[in-house]
Amino acid sequence: MGGAEYVQQALAGLGQAAGGGVDPALPLYATTFVVVDLETTGGAPDGGGITEIGAVKVRGGEELGVLATLVNPGVPIPPFITVLTGITQAMLVPAPPIEQVLPSFLEFVADAVLVAHNAPYDVGFLKAACARHGYRWPNPRVLDTAALARRVLSRDEVPNRKLGTLAAYFRTATRPTHRALDDALATVDVLHGLIARLGGHRVDTVGEAIEFARAVTPTQRRKRHLADGLPKAPGVYIFRAADDRPLYVGTSGDIATRVRSYFTAAEKRARMSEMLAAAERVEAVECAHSLEAEVRELRLIGAHAPPYNRRSKFPERMVWLKLTDGPYPRLSVVRSLADGDEAYLGPFGSRRAAELAAAGFHDALPLRQCTHRLSLRTVTPACALAELGRCPAPCEHRITPEEYAARAVDPFRAATATDPGSVVHALLARIGALAADQRYEEAAVVRARLAAVLRATVRMQRLTALAGIAELAAARPAARGGWELALVRHGRLAGAGVSPPGVHPRPTIELIRATAETVPPGPGPVPRASAEESERILSWLERPETRLVEMSSGWASPAAGAARFRDLLSKIENAASHQLSTERP
Repeated sequence: MGGAEYVQQALAGLGQAAGGGVDPALPLYATTFVVVDLETTGGAPDGGGITEIGAVKVRGGEELGVLATLVNPGVPIPPFITVLTGITQAMLVPAPPIEQVLPSFLEFVADAVLVAHNAPYDVGFLKAACARHGYRWPNPRVLDTAALARRVLSRDEVPNRKLGTLAAYFRTATRPTHRALDDALATVDVLHGLIARLGGHRVDTVGEAIEFARAVTPTQRRKRHLADGLPKAPGVYIFRAADDRPLYVGTSGDIATRVRSYFTAAEKRARMSEMLAAAERVEAVECAHSLEAEVRELRLIGAHAPPYNRRSKFPERMVWLKLTDGPYPRLSVVRSLADGDEAYLGPFGSRRAAELAAAGFHDALPLRQCTHRLSLRTVTPACALAELGRCPAPCEHRITPEEYAARAVDPFRAATATDPGSVVHALLARIGALAADQRYEEAAVVRARLAAVLRATVRMQRLTALAGIAELAAARPAARGGWELALVRHGRLAGAGVSPPGVHPRPTIELIRATAETVPPGPGPVPRASAEESERILSWLERPETRLVEMSSGWASPAAGAARFRDLLSKIENAASHQLSTERP
């Protein structure tokens, strides 16, 4: 193509609507590819510089259409570019500018996978041109034949991955000439030759081909077969070592797709690479829906403590803050609750978190902090806190058990079970006094303690409300029709299922109830489940689309409970985050 004769050819396939994208699971033989090549002035991709575009649309080895055009870059062509490509300034004078070419090109590549040799170069110029001239880049899937050749062909087969070398190796019908259309046609034959080699690597879909072309580790490539045969269903997957020990537990709405992602270039976590090296098989546990999958994941992590689940929350690490027995109770951090325990707060994820909340109560209430066992008959010497006026000195019997209960014990009970208002207001007053004295660091410490108290009381009262219901049945519309069903007993998921579309869910609920786990009541807000499990259930139940079908008793929280301070808690946490960000160097 040259001189004043300028033609944009689009022989076929230009009537497709833009958008939609390409399903990564589409087989390679059914995928539409647009193989593109550009000639440029050799500069950086700044929105201009394109001198020629050549594109060929193919599917299943058949050519569907061709688009070829010279482009006037609006700047002189460097002499070395003319020598390399044969494109002269005179050839480009009558050619249209890139802003006139882009509409036809974008229509041509719609709903196709874009292919190029050294694709970042060509795609970079095209994206920059779209951005400069106000066209939306369709962000197609891109396959780089140079990268694919580096994965498929060894050095013994080809000395390098240049287009000319690959064209000679695959004996392409068109020889590369540094002209856009010739190079695009040669790239088409190279693409087909590389695809023929992918079968031996178990690469059958366009998504797999794109991932295969990326930089994956030898371990990922060697262990890729572990993802074979897994179900495309919601559930839990478990990577196991040679001795069947669980290494990592995860959950997904599509087990097969999620596990395959561990063997792609998208997985860059060092600990996952280490895990894959030790893994010998992947076990899948199909679940009725996402809630059951999340709960099973939590239970498996709690039971086996997989070494590569870094952010795992193990139930045995939970601690509680409770009042001890005796005439003058004090706060104690314990690992479990007994049937007789009545005044407590938790669970906390760590001892440090429990101690921070305890410090908040000590700031607000005259609870003793010593660990002595006090007697109503024997006097114990007072500590420094009594001398400072921060303890009523029950050790020296300066306060009666009744007064101590009214001033310290009862407010703690009320704060945890119903209304923490007295504690909150006392801490706010202390923060205000410290701020008025310009003791801002001390005020920030008390603020953190207030946040710990509120966080714990809000959480426990939410969990207690759910755990107090002996049985609750709920339903949520399933994505493919029908209903996702959950049966919850005392805050624990006892059964789950899905009713088919067009069928009343009542028989499925009755079947779930008949086969559900028996869950007896117990002490605490999470008597038979971990706090994380009950919170996952709460999150599922509180979604707008979830419907409560049946409950053995009412689901309610205290009218003047801790939840009324949620806005205050959010303000405290936001203030703390802002302070932390400003203090960082």
